[in-house]
Amino acid sequence: MKDKKHFVREKFSRVTRRYDLVNRLGSFGRDAYWRRRTAAELRDYPGPILDLCAGTLTLAREIVRQVPRPVVALDITPEMLLYGQWRLRKDLLRRLIQPVCGDAEELPFPEKTFYGATMAFGLRNLAQPKKGLFEVHRVLKPGGKLVILEFSRPTNPLFSPFYRLYLRNYLPLLGGLLTGDREAYLYLARSIYAFAAPEVVLAWLEETGFIELEAYPLTLGVVTIYTGIKP
Repeated sequence: MKDKKHFVREKFSRVTRRYDLVNRLGSFGRDAYWRRRTAAELRDYPGPILDLCAGTLTLAREIVRQVPRPVVALDITPEMLLYGQWRLRKDLLRRLIQPVCGDAEELPFPEKTFYGATMAFGLRNLAQPKKGLFEVHRVLKPGGKLVILEFSRPTNPLFSPFYRLYLRNYLPLLGGLLTGDREAYLYLARSIYAFAAPEVVLAWLEETGFIELEAYPLTLGVVTIYTGIKP
């Protein structure tokens, strides 16, 4: 477990400055739309909101852009948070975002602190995903909502073979050229195909105490948004 955390922290620290560029080019610009849809799920929830695996604060910025309110942005990689802060240094909304370096599986917050929580492309990177979900459930207020944006595997028989070729060839090539760390993007491709199917993620959410569960795919199933409510 510690080995995976160390690997993820090291790899993300090395690709920090080009991380968002690879995301934008690698998704053909769709990643901004995915984050808008994710943030919109919490539009009716007041702050504070918890953004887990916050990276360079891209989703946290979208949350406060849609509805200005306090957001705590937690990530295990300090380089990502520092770069996100630097990038937002001239943004007036940055005052609403509080970066915290920490472990999503051992959250440094009291119970019933947040009205909502998000996690974009982070669940599959956790060494113990269910432990992370239990922690989110603990720190949400009753009635609080969790929204997860995560890669999934398209099931369309015409599209699926092309997506596998994209993951195995194009994404590692693009990521390697732009960041100098092809291994990080080979890991990304492997992690997507090794990760749990949507029905399994929904089962995890139910097991950890969430209700009113929903999952809906975007972009032919390349990503899936999961939502759940703490009773």
